Amino acid sequence: MLMSVLPSSEEKAVYVERMFARIAAGYDRVNRVMTFGLDQGWRTDVVARVAPPVGGRALDVGTGTGDFLTELTPWLHDGLAVGVDFTLPMMQAGAVKIAPFNGRASFVGGDALHLPFPDDSFDSLTTGFVLRNVSNIGLALREMYRVTRPGGTMACLEVARPRNPLFRLGHRLYFEGVVPWIGWLFGGDRRAYSYLPQSARAFPPPDQLADLMRAAGWKYVTYRLTGLGAAAIHVGAKI
Repeated sequence: MLMSVLPSSEEKAVYVERMFARIAAGYDRVNRVMTFGLDQGWRTDVVARVAPPVGGRALDVGTGTGDFLTELTPWLHDGLAVGVDFTLPMMQAGAVKIAPFNGRASFVGGDALHLPFPDDSFDSLTTGFVLRNVSNIGLALREMYRVTRPGGTMACLEVARPRNPLFRLGHRLYFEGVVPWIGWLFGGDRRAYSYLPQSARAFPPPDQLADLMRAAGWKYVTYRLTGLGAAAIHVGAKI
């Protein structure tokens, strides 16, 4: 049996912030290797589903190094893409990515459970691989709903587990047996990448996440599985 590295809910915020601060320098590199580069295509798909309006404002919650900002900003033209995160080294590592956008993309420090923005501030909202790291998923979804304008959309990219039994077994063996070593080889932190598969196992399956979105106020909630069922993209609207 694997030794658990999952923190208690009371300790989770501090644990997660310190963990991501440690792995910030190698975070993008490990993501590309771990997902065989598929994570970039998933993000492109997510942004297409929210279709940020020209001249609008988009928010990426838990932006990390800003991968979503590089996808959102070209849609907005003269609008603004904002990435919020509570781990400073992650945003510092991503500063080079958003520099070419000349101020049309920016980082803001903040907590997903207490977003530092007024009500109805954004036309579109994205979040990727973040909700499994918060201590209260329902509250995070309500905060996202609060800062989205009526008529706006959100899309969430998160981990899932394949439904096909054979794929499910292979996914588990890879995620729990191989991924921690990838994290060690390419990021220098095996413990952080042991947390990842363990937190994924504790995360609500797609049907339950859709219900949590509806409970937070989101309407027309749908989702689809991608990556042979290893990830799910949920979409909702605020009306």
